[in-house]
Amino acid sequence: MYRREYCAGVDEVGRGPLAGAVLAAAVVLQPFHRIEGLADSKVLSSSRREELDIVIREQAIDYAIGRSEVEEIDRLNILEASLLAMQRAVAGLKVPLDFILVDGNRAPAFDCPAEFLVRGDSRSDEIKAASIIAKVARDAEMTALDIRYPEYGLASHKGYPTPFHLKALKQYGPSPVHRMSFAPCRQRELF
Repeated sequence: MYRREYCAGVDEVGRGPLAGAVLAAAVVLQPFHRIEGLADSKVLSSSRREELDIVIREQAIDYAIGRSEVEEIDRLNILEASLLAMQRAVAGLKVPLDFILVDGNRAPAFDCPAEFLVRGDSRSDEIKAASIIAKVARDAEMTALDIRYPEYGLASHKGYPTPFHLKALKQYGPSPVHRMSFAPCRQRELF
């Protein structure tokens, strides 16, 4: 029986925010079966991402999410924590992989051949799917964290350094989910 190689697309979300974990997803799509509407998660509306998230999870051969927690981000740095989250996502897959495509300009070490693809989230369906899965999962986490820490408005800006978020940091100081290795979280005096 002919089998097209199993290629996992990998993407991360949450490198830029001041709070929360960084998440990565790895997705292996069905060979010769296209999922209509796949795009970089950043160009899709929240509702469209959520619709596609369901379709991807139903139709993919396999998918997994990996993460690096705030403590790891602060200890390692955001780049290394992102690469670790990618490795964890790939390790969570149950199918044997032949190849891995990683969005960005570097790929972590894996047990099979891999390469990075700059702007891969607009060029590879597997990476587009991973981008969507990771973004929906992280957005849900930030919405849940907003319930625990409502003063920061995490549900609306997902932890990015918006003027509202910076003002809340200045007023309340950082929460346990803020990344203390990021300058705005370390500084009481925000400009």
